[in-house]
Amino acid sequence: MHVAELSGVRQFRFVDRELGPPGPGEVQVRIRAVGICGSDMHAYAEGAIGDVPCVYPMVIGHEPAGVVERLGAGVTGWQRGDLVACEPALYCYHCERCLEGRYNLCKALRFMSSTTEPGFFRDSVNLPVANLVALPSPLGPTEGALIEPLAIALHSLRLAPPALGENAVVFGAGPIGLLTLVVLKIAGAGRVWVVEPIAHRRAMALAMGADVVLSPQDDPVGTVLADTARRGVDLAYDCAAKGDTANQCIGVARAGGRVVYTGIGADGLTPLDLHQWRRRELAIYQVRRSNHESNTARDLLLQQAARFAPLVTHRRSLDEIGSAFALVEAYADGVGKVIVCP
Repeated sequence: MHVAELSGVRQFRFVDRELGPPGPGEVQVRIRAVGICGSDMHAYAEGAIGDVPCVYPMVIGHEPAGVVERLGAGVTGWQRGDLVACEPALYCYHCERCLEGRYNLCKALRFMSSTTEPGFFRDSVNLPVANLVALPSPLGPTEGALIEPLAIALHSLRLAPPALGENAVVFGAGPIGLLTLVVLKIAGAGRVWVVEPIAHRRAMALAMGADVVLSPQDDPVGTVLADTARRGVDLAYDCAAKGDTANQCIGVARAGGRVVYTGIGADGLTPLDLHQWRRRELAIYQVRRSNHESNTARDLLLQQAARFAPLVTHRRSLDEIGSAFALVEAYADGVGKVIVCP
């Protein structure tokens, strides 16, 4: 098994390790595509993901798709050659949160892209059969690698769904922000503003359905309030978690509106304007990955392929992973989503 280990800040090393056969109830998947996520970038460039420090070496990557190679004992309904996306979260299914259906809050959750559970920047993996998502034709590995981040965008809308015609602001036009934009439009949102500092990402947001794009230098709070006759928007999604986006979301939300924090900030603590929050009686939500939205994400990719296609801009081999991460960190070459192909 060829593995790309993150061995320090901005440092990868390649190792070859033995991978045994899949155990009972498991499958072995040959990985064909893994997307680079924002949390991967935190581990790569900052040495921590939010308030959780990295312990190197570690294997990151949690947006995988591949091909079934081997079946463990007791596995039925799958065969060698099946194309699949892989769920990276391992749940106990028995704790209080799992029993109420909130698996993403599992007390014993293990996440395959952490200091204790290796992720998917490797060429093969064994995982429980329950973590497979079938990819019917014409979906391929690239589309499969979009399922995990699209499921996160869907989960954010499950927490705060738009009513037909409600307006929204999305801060950040990275992959999660762009996916949130597309899902908002599919769900029937009205006018959607996107705030993004990088010019080519603003262009991508326009191409993917944004009604208005703004730079942080455009005074997004003042501009959105002026555009809405001081009312504010029904929904604000922070997919950036940079600068003052957390409070800008509060600033653009109407009284009684909803604010959703999806992005992971680099700082351990984020100050919030509690008085604006209190006076407007805003509902504020935090996104904890996703909660079994993967099949819905797969179906949306089948039905609305053209809407998501502009997101993937670059592909790199596993041996080029260092340059792939450097490309994303530099926002170079019009980069959107980068897919690493082991």
